[in-house]
Amino acid sequence: MFLPKEDKFFDLFDKQAENIVRAAEFYRKLAEEGGFTPENVRKMHEFEHYGDELTHTTINKLNETFITPFDREDILALANRMDDIVDNLYLLVNHFYLYKISKPTEYSKKLAATLEQTTKALQKALATLRHKKSMTETLRQCVEINRLENESDVLHDEAISYLFEHEKDPIMVIKQKELYEIAESTTDYCEHVANMVESILVKNN
Repeated sequence: MFLPKEDKFFDLFDKQAENIVRAAEFYRKLAEEGGFTPENVRKMHEFEHYGDELTHTTINKLNETFITPFDREDILALANRMDDIVDNLYLLVNHFYLYKISKPTEYSKKLAATLEQTTKALQKALATLRHKKSMTETLRQCVEINRLENESDVLHDEAISYLFEHEKDPIMVIKQKELYEIAESTTDYCEHVANMVESILVKNN
């Protein structure tokens, strides 16, 4: 009987993680410099579309593969949750454009930087799936992701507090509040994926 290599799933996870990091780097650059133009919205949409393609490929591979490296449900859930991160990054860029906010606030810049760091830690955590005896490194990255998620929570709360205290335009309050919440929830998604990685390795060791 032909048994497909397990590496293909890890390769897809690595590609998805790389796509997430590249999208987060692109968003952080836009947050620093502005430039939420139609062209840059399209560029971010390319990251989002590629993430969708990787998720669909993972699902197709699951349907074709008899033996998988770990539970099929976990592979599917992990692929979908990783896709959510890129979806949210596209949502952020698109909302900046739709809301015509050309100059992100300092809090948006800080949230973007924290998010970029979180995706890079997540990429390292995901890489440990390939080697089932990498729990020490997995835990180290998960602790870092948790720290960054807490940092994002604090920044979010400070941003909302500052917004309500200093912004007089109620429409702008609504817009900025939503942008802060999407940014913070994207970091939450990263933590959810890290928790899934940790759970998968615990179950399979």
